[in-house]
Amino acid sequence: MKTGIIDVGSNSVRLALTADGKTLYKRLATTRLGEGLSLSGKILPAAAERTARAVADFKLEAERDGAERVLCFATAAVRSAVNGAIFTDEVYRLCGLKVDVISGEEEALAGLYGALKGGDGGIIDVGGASTEVTVRTGGEIVFSQSVNIGTVRLLDLAGRDAEKLAAVINEKISEYGKFDASALDMYAIGGTATRLAAVRHGLREYRPEITDGTVVTRREVLDTADRLLSMSVEEIRATTICTKSADVVGGGCLLLGKVMEKFNISKITVSESDNLEGYLMLKGGAL
Repeated sequence: MKTGIIDVGSNSVRLALTADGKTLYKRLATTRLGEGLSLSGKILPAAAERTARAVADFKLEAERDGAERVLCFATAAVRSAVNGAIFTDEVYRLCGLKVDVISGEEEALAGLYGALKGGDGGIIDVGGASTEVTVRTGGEIVFSQSVNIGTVRLLDLAGRDAEKLAAVINEKISEYGKFDASALDMYAIGGTATRLAAVRHGLREYRPEITDGTVVTRREVLDTADRLLSMSVEEIRATTICTKSADVVGGGCLLLGKVMEKFNISKITVSESDNLEGYLMLKGGAL
């Protein structure tokens, strides 16, 4: 059975079409649902409208390609906004989809399932409004926490100023407490991770078969953040794959590097299998 899975994030909406244990394709639309959320606590009407329309378009695309069911879930932007229900109601009005607003814990587990399948290790998922770190050893979850900081929130709070970004990041990630992940196989999922891998390989178009499995050291992550934050948004758009994310990718890389420092992680492996696949597993389905 073909299944469409739609992930409504704070920066983008993504679609995966799966069948027979495989992901057939993924699509992405950058809609910035979380724009201004950190300042007002509300989803802006324009952001809600363009994001809801992207969800409706993806549902139609999945059904045209043979999806017998389409699932939709939303993460930090919708669950933290005081008017999140207005957005979910708009999605239902446009296309009849009920949006499952998942908790930070469910979001972390979905990412873990997607990246690790049944194995041990951990994931870092830098999103637009939150960042999840989850670790499993011996088949048991030993650490899982979601902190309300991500690329779009960082842009709202600190712009692209490296010093301000570092101050905001350091304050927020202190909420994780202490956990040493130095001996674990750690994976990074989400847009920041895949863009980091694409920049590392010098890609100008999205090539998941190349970015998947890329190993990046903490030093490389932080150096990439420094380089991107020293460039203008126009320079980033002109020289990297990061056209629609040029204003947030530097802050995202800095956040990823700082989280790696916090957990004493020397390197991460980028995984293209993420919470889209993991959500289906979390809900008791098979890919």
